[in-house]
Amino acid sequence: MVMVYFMKTTIQVDVEVKKMLDELKIHERESYSSVIRRLIMSRIDEEPLSRETLKKIEEALEDIKSGRLYTSEDVRREVEGR
Repeated sequence: MVMVYFMKTTIQVDVEVKKMLDELKIHERESYSSVIRRLIMSRIDEEPLSRETLKKIEEALEDIKSGRLYTSEDVRREVEGR
C-alpha cells in the first residue's frame, strides 16, 4: 500500500472571502481546499483558442469597428434577392 502525503500551508483571507467560500461549499464538511480547487478547475480552459482563431477574432472586431459588417436586414435582402 502506497501512502501519499500532501504538504499543507496556511493562507490568510478576508472574513468576507471566507464567508463566500463557506457559501460555495457543496456540503458542510467540504474543505476549503476542495472549494478552491473546484473554482480553479472551473476556470481552466481545456480547449484554449488557437492563435489563428484569436487572429480571426481580432480581424472581425476591426471589421466591426470600421463598419464593415452586414445587418440581419442586409442579409435578408440578399437572400430574398432584392
